[in-house]
Amino acid sequence: MSGERYNPREMEPRWQKVWDEAKSFVVRDDDAREKYYVLEMFPYPSGRIHMGHVRNYSMGDVVARYHRARGKNVLHPMGWDAFGMPAENAAMERKVHPGAWTRQNISAMRDQLRSMGLSIDWTREIATCEPQYYQHQQALFIDFLEAGLVTRKKSKVNWDPVDMTVLANEQVIDGRGWRSGALVEQRELTQWFFKISDFAEDLLAGLDTLTEWPEKVRVMQRNWIGKSEGLRLQFEVVPNEKADASSIEVFTTRPDTIFGASFIALSPDHPLTAQLAANDPALAEFVAECRRQGTATEAIEKAEKKGYFTRIHVKHPVKPDATLPVYVANFVLMEYGSGAIFGCPAHDQRDLDFARKYDLPVIPVVLPPDADPASFVVGHEAYVDAGNIFNSEFLDGLSIDDAKKAAAAHFAALTVDGKPQGKVEVNYRLRDWGISRQRYWGAPIPIIHCEVCGTIPVPKKDLPVVLPEDVTFDQPGNPLDRHPTWKHVHCPQCGGAARRETDTMDTFVDSSWYFARFTAPDAATPTIPGVANAWLPVDQYIGGVEHAILHLLYSRFFTRAMKATGHVGIDEPFKGLFTQGMVTHETYKSPAGDWVAPAEVIIETLGEDRKALHLHSGEPITIGSIEKMSKSKKNVVDPDEIVGSYGADTARWFMLSDSPPERDVQWTEAGVEGASRFQQRIWRLVTETIEITKQSAHSVRELDDDEAKALRKIAHRAVHNVSQDIEGLRFNRAVAQIYELTNALVRSSGIAAVAPSSRLSALEDGVARLIQLLAPMMPHLAETCWEALGKSGLVADAPWPEVDPALLVDDQVIMPVQINGKRRAEIVVAKGTPSAEVERLVLSLDEIVRMLDGNAPKKIVVVPDRIVNVVV
Repeated sequence: MSGERYNPREMEPRWQKVWDEAKSFVVRDDDAREKYYVLEMFPYPSGRIHMGHVRNYSMGDVVARYHRARGKNVLHPMGWDAFGMPAENAAMERKVHPGAWTRQNISAMRDQLRSMGLSIDWTREIATCEPQYYQHQQALFIDFLEAGLVTRKKSKVNWDPVDMTVLANEQVIDGRGWRSGALVEQRELTQWFFKISDFAEDLLAGLDTLTEWPEKVRVMQRNWIGKSEGLRLQFEVVPNEKADASSIEVFTTRPDTIFGASFIALSPDHPLTAQLAANDPALAEFVAECRRQGTATEAIEKAEKKGYFTRIHVKHPVKPDATLPVYVANFVLMEYGSGAIFGCPAHDQRDLDFARKYDLPVIPVVLPPDADPASFVVGHEAYVDAGNIFNSEFLDGLSIDDAKKAAAAHFAALTVDGKPQGKVEVNYRLRDWGISRQRYWGAPIPIIHCEVCGTIPVPKKDLPVVLPEDVTFDQPGNPLDRHPTWKHVHCPQCGGAARRETDTMDTFVDSSWYFARFTAPDAATPTIPGVANAWLPVDQYIGGVEHAILHLLYSRFFTRAMKATGHVGIDEPFKGLFTQGMVTHETYKSPAGDWVAPAEVIIETLGEDRKALHLHSGEPITIGSIEKMSKSKKNVVDPDEIVGSYGADTARWFMLSDSPPERDVQWTEAGVEGASRFQQRIWRLVTETIEITKQSAHSVRELDDDEAKALRKIAHRAVHNVSQDIEGLRFNRAVAQIYELTNALVRSSGIAAVAPSSRLSALEDGVARLIQLLAPMMPHLAETCWEALGKSGLVADAPWPEVDPALLVDDQVIMPVQINGKRRAEIVVAKGTPSAEVERLVLSLDEIVRMLDGNAPKKIVVVPDRIVNVVV
């Protein structure tokens, strides 16, 4: 056995079969043990898993296996986020049905994930595209509708005139549809909305309870919800034949800067804008241009600030003889506040950019600390920090907060058009969630439209509303709209002719409650509340930071909506959240400038002079930057190739060991080869330990000597530290502890081979503990070693090793010995050894004797239990 190499290609399928047959990871709801629910964000079935999946699911599997070993009832399920546009695109391009394409991909990816040896309860597998899943999503929609959490209203949307569908803001790139390249139009469509804005304050307050979430994610959600307290302020319009309005209402969070106002800006969608554009073709064209840039906040922020002067002025509310010009501006959103702002360029960068472009006044009214009011000016950067108000008459000298209050009180006492000129109001950036999509491959919205009865929900007894199979994709648009029969139904109330809703749900709906469905995937209702409440919230959720806002915020809303409708009894879906870094790789280009895959590249030399050649043609390859693995740049590594060549355990180990899990990890061939060598090293250690044990079978075991005692300490400390590191999701640090223990055991195995009687027991115990520490990370290797060591049962079922607290106490210390500040030796002494004894030991060291060469030292400085410095 000692000469054999470990063969992962043989052992990994074997152990996966053993786990399946033993139902090792199947979870029972009636298990009395403490529950633990770990979940990684489920994948979209694109057809192949990538190395990002390997990293994500390896992390989750370590957590699941560890807590299982700690005696908990661990739920670790898997499913598929299976609806969405890519399947429809594939249907159009490949002449296949989206369902066939999706299910084929699920089958392939399931096999890939199984080959990783994940401790998944596959009996709970779900796919959001199956009627048995979206039936319950439709039931939830109806419950939300009855509870007043769903509304139908007209809304501005991004419309792709070629693909004939609504696009999310993120799918509008430089004003064009991400797939078709067509100029996006702003249309007003009647859409279905979830009333997430009703929960704005609750969602904001709830962030304070999520202490196990990354702070950066909580900040992102706070900013997205965007709570702001401000003032609705009326500006009186100077009489003008162009406008019927007598006043314009703005919302501002900075009423303290009112004396610095130099213009008013309206949204392109403001009612006054529409009124003016009806008789002004140039303004109408400007509005059309604004709408082409999309509605995404990021797009608006990046766009050049542009405006159109309406030739209207308003009276300045605090400067009796002054007026302000009114513009329509491309950076003002109708959805926020009143759809109009006043601009104070000196203290808002966006306003400053606009003012410089149109030569508008820039009037500073906030004075930085220690600045001279006579000379302070604003150049190219707006001043947005703290200070006191100046140039502002009755507000002069006040802090910003006090000035806001004083301005609000001032305007509340005045009237315009019979209304208070100013009214304090809390506003939120968060808008209701529009879920209507003009696509086929999504969950049908369970609504029927009747000319007599109106808009009514499908009776629950008639759910699911199943997508028709016989659809065609030979022309753009939603196939449900042109299906000859599917949309034509009888009204469930009056029996007359009616039609189904042909919009389908945004796929974010599918992923906003799947974690709850996993708790009872076969239930006849969306959840079994008692079971859901027992499992939820998810103890540890793992996924990419790119989902920090939409998916996570929508899931938080959905959980509250499900609580309001009796499906769960909790507010927050995820107790702990971890966002892992990406997997990166070098990029490569051919002389023609084409991207080249890593599998087609040979690295000829190492170090700074690294050179690369094409595997087949031999032509030189340019080594480029290290970037996130992506198909477009071909810098991807196929997990199947890695598993086939090195084994799943090697891939898992590399992903866990190479860098802190929250940071990006660079995939390198050298790194994965190193992980493979470590796997063989573990196997050699185990087989050598077995041989030593056989050779000592008839020897009398003696009490531990000092070497054995030291080894036991190292082993127990490793268990203690690895436990803490896994619980803290510091996987790379846990790996470092395992390396340290392995090194100690390898050294000890050499000693034990010579003097086994007093050291063998400590070695055997240490090796067994090492295998248990490896089991969450390299489970197949661990099972093989566990079996070879003659242990009963599976290591997957073995309890986590106990730690003797006495062995965690350091009763000895290593003290470096320096001569004139340079380290020359070290001594090991008992803690608290008197300085005189330390000096005696130091002066007896061979290295020190040689350095002193018979001379006495000038001084010896002993820092107790820390360091010794000899001055010569």
